[in-house]
Amino acid sequence: ALLFITVYTADGFLFYVETSCVFNSTKLDDIEFIKSYYYQKLEFTRFSSSVGKYVGYTEYGVRNAEAWNKDTGNLAAMRNEKERYCLNNVGNDHEAAL
Repeated sequence: ALLFITVYTADGFLFYVETSCVFNSTKLDDIEFIKSYYYQKLEFTRFSSSVGKYVGYTEYGVRNAEAWNKDTGNLAAMRNEKERYCLNNVGNDHEAAL
């Protein structure tokens, strides 16, 4: 799986975003794009291409998910990330693993 992490710290608090591609073949149907948002090691919101929208796991995360799911432009862009971001990189990782 591909994994990229972005970390932001301020006054001892930790916020980070983890982007990953989960796959078992190079076929687009077998790939899942996941973007998770964390604060203090607790995942509060996630976008999954399998679900097709943001899901919140905390009160704050639910509010974020509701607002982000209303932004049709952002939601469409996130839905396209599986093909744009994962498909090319998964092919490289799959070949390297073989």
